[in-house]
Amino acid sequence: MQYVGFMITVFTPAYNRADLLPRLYDSLKAQTCRDFEWVVVDDGSTDSTEAVVRGFGEEGLLDIRYFRQENGGKLRAINHGVKEAKGELFFIVDSDDYLPKDSIMDICRVWEDVKEDSRFGGVSGYMGTDENHFLGNGQTAPAVLDCNALDFRYTHHVEGDMAEVFRTDVLREIPFPEVEGEKFCPEALVWNRIAQKYILRYFHKIIYIAEYQVGGISANMAWWRMESPVASCTHYKELNGYDVPWLIKAKSAINYWRFHACLKKVSKVPHLPIKWIWAAPLGYMYHLFDKRK
Repeated sequence: MQYVGFMITVFTPAYNRADLLPRLYDSLKAQTCRDFEWVVVDDGSTDSTEAVVRGFGEEGLLDIRYFRQENGGKLRAINHGVKEAKGELFFIVDSDDYLPKDSIMDICRVWEDVKEDSRFGGVSGYMGTDENHFLGNGQTAPAVLDCNALDFRYTHHVEGDMAEVFRTDVLREIPFPEVEGEKFCPEALVWNRIAQKYILRYFHKIIYIAEYQVGGISANMAWWRMESPVASCTHYKELNGYDVPWLIKAKSAINYWRFHACLKKVSKVPHLPIKWIWAAPLGYMYHLFDKRK
């Protein structure tokens, strides 16, 4: 079945992943619905990533568009991909992951039911370690949830990474902030900003298989946050100010000070309310622990 009238942009940021991209490509070729394009933004790879992707394109089996940029991090690659996207929806699929064969079909089916409702900024399925095992506690979640990302986490208490698929126009409206000298931004910073204006339809099916690599961002999250303290502090300051449980606010304050200690020069970072100054010593303790790793 094809969903004529809209298309999905499957987007992949790639950096030195020539060896892993063929698995993702094979999973895209196997999709039961072909209403998608594949946009790859190469973040300055020094391996054969470009040759591999262009080789896929020469096969003529998928609508593939390749772009290259100077190494600037995943956040800039996403912003670049959003600008180039032709699809109504934008689905970020990392180079080390892949999709079950019905993923695009499932996204289209769910989107068809809500796309005329302007409250919805997109839809979201679940990530799994395979097609039968959810990441986090997703196996116990309801069949359908219509809510924003903050309520999904802190009201419905669903844990684990999700496979969000956003309206492309929403990501153009609310892009990733690009901080000079930093190459990382917590995705939750943008997802939470989107949550202030839009809800998602969460549907209970694994549409994304995640395989975290030893050298990947997910496996080295603390280091990446230390290297990008402005974006990290901004994320935690904003999370602290949202309508979330007090414990989340407190953890956010501690993490704010944890990465505030990584600032290498005077930078413009948002300030926490003075009442959270008590969290600074705890944050600095975590900072010292991070440095020992």
